Amino acid sequence: MVSFSDAVLEWFDEHGRKHLPWQQSKTPYKVWVSEIMLQQTQVATVIPYFDAFMQRFPDLAALAAAPEDDVLAHWSGLGYYARARNLHRSAKLAVSEHDGELPTDIDQLIELPGIGQSTAGAILSLALGQNHAILDGNVKRVLARHNAVEGWPGRTAVLNTLWDISRQYTPAKRTADFNQAMMDLGATLCTRSRPACERCPVRRSCEAIANDTIAAHPGKKPKKETPVRSTVMLLLRNGCGDILLQKRPPSGIWGGLWSLPEVDDEAAIAEWLVKAGLADLSGAHSVMRLRHTFSHFHLDIDVQTLDVAVTDTVSMERKAQLWYNGEQFPGGVAAPVSKILNKLVGDLL
Repeated sequence: MVSFSDAVLEWFDEHGRKHLPWQQSKTPYKVWVSEIMLQQTQVATVIPYFDAFMQRFPDLAALAAAPEDDVLAHWSGLGYYARARNLHRSAKLAVSEHDGELPTDIDQLIELPGIGQSTAGAILSLALGQNHAILDGNVKRVLARHNAVEGWPGRTAVLNTLWDISRQYTPAKRTADFNQAMMDLGATLCTRSRPACERCPVRRSCEAIANDTIAAHPGKKPKKETPVRSTVMLLLRNGCGDILLQKRPPSGIWGGLWSLPEVDDEAAIAEWLVKAGLADLSGAHSVMRLRHTFSHFHLDIDVQTLDVAVTDTVSMERKAQLWYNGEQFPGGVAAPVSKILNKLVGDLL
């Protein structure tokens, strides 16, 4: 009987993906960037971003030396911006603490921001051929179905079971090919919906197929009602028609990105303007309402526009902010703000 790994590798030799940009002239840096980009993002979406990122930041030193705004600007559109901030922080740490290279020891690599057990295993196995198991979302799905593992992988006990299976199946030889094959298998055949089980190389030993329980694996996250929050974004125009943008704090929602000023509700606008050193010249009125959905809540946004004049230059200069005139963005921009400006700026500037 052909072993699990042998069957997967045989399938990979014939059907696996071998021509992705980060697979050419492989380096730990390229694999690292691709793995971070591929978290919660599909390959087809990542490819143009990866190519542009490599063009601007061809190596770890270039990434470490770049301003954060530049890094976030090249990440704009991929979402989950904490990934980009961690990538930048890790590059700086690699330069300062690891002689300008990513650590090749898995425990040291995991200590860098944004690199977990599976990502570290992928970097070291795919780029350097080290023997490490991986367990990204695709691999979790393949193993949960093949072994009919019950429960949601977000639970520690279920996750530990899947790690045990992954380590058991990962071969000592051709680890890089096997790990790539497992990710390919989950991405192309063992998909969330309508999996192509008839073409799966391990279908004969798959317990979910045998039990007709494919849809039950992996177990789904327990449902919770998604909370709804609200905010007011201020589209403030100066005498030249420019719009005020503020840089958000480095942590939290849209950390480090440029955004419109925010207040809790309309009643808070006047007080905010006074503290910001601005005078209201027109009165506020709503020009757009939209909902932006995060993984854990909905955010209802009311865009209020008003003309303003600067009354306190010192207060204005205390914050990281600028007047935007409709040209190129100064760096990464929060997704809904980009949508708001793209829709409204032509009419308002």
